[in-house]
Amino acid sequence: MQMNGKNRKFLRTLLFDSLRYLIIMALGVLFLLPFLWMVSASLKTTQDLVQIPQPFFPKAPMWTNYPVAWTSAPFTRWTINTVLMTAARIIGTLVSCSLVAYGFAFTSFRGRDFLFVVLLGTMMVPYQVTLIPSFVLFHHIGWVNTYLPLTVPWFLGDAFYIFLLRQFFLTLPKELSDAARIDGCSSLGIYWRIVMALSRPALAAVTAFTFIGSWNDFMGPLIYLRQDKMLTLSVGLRSFLAFGVDQAGGTDIPLLMAASVATLQPILLVFFFAQRYFVEGITFTGLKG
Repeated sequence: MQMNGKNRKFLRTLLFDSLRYLIIMALGVLFLLPFLWMVSASLKTTQDLVQIPQPFFPKAPMWTNYPVAWTSAPFTRWTINTVLMTAARIIGTLVSCSLVAYGFAFTSFRGRDFLFVVLLGTMMVPYQVTLIPSFVLFHHIGWVNTYLPLTVPWFLGDAFYIFLLRQFFLTLPKELSDAARIDGCSSLGIYWRIVMALSRPALAAVTAFTFIGSWNDFMGPLIYLRQDKMLTLSVGLRSFLAFGVDQAGGTDIPLLMAASVATLQPILLVFFFAQRYFVEGITFTGLKG
């Protein structure tokens, strides 16, 4: 029996969707393989890693690798340092970037668009270009080997987050701010009571981005911190190569992988619970501009 046009179209759509989902699943598995190998390696012994052929999953998982790895170096102290630095960066980013974005979105002044273009232009300057001048400045004011270079600049705004929040603020109804101003609400009152209350998806996206970037920051703590007790997790993992050694004097790879998996858990949890805000925050920023 011949298929009519409607059935053929349905079949083509079904085949296309099936092929698309198969490709997505294959790519997902491909991207998951390094993480799965890291988890698998964290449960093996050093002898298992040099075995050929090497089983992907160990027959006898070494769950003791995790407490041994955590106590082989001051990971608890490094975690506290990372949490405090990350919290300060998140607070500074939300306060400074939201205030600047509010100014660009809800106030009119001469040169506003030009300043916004200049702000966007700073996004084209690589971090490596300002690295040495920033270090010289912080060295002269005595901030090296402190957390100030790693936290204070985040209270001065970030061009990308200002752009993201400004684009989101432009999607908010101007009638709400106009009505609040008629009722006698000040600019800061409108910012706090209306704009911030309606911008939770964008603020959550900025928080998640800042958290992930700060938690994984390696270059900043490596340059400005000198003492082992002041290190963060990213730099601490690198120095763990000197703590976690096997009997032959080399790096104990299973312990290193166990420490890496443990420090990765907060990022996975944040992304898992905040993925909806990722999508909403990024999507809404492109609706109006």
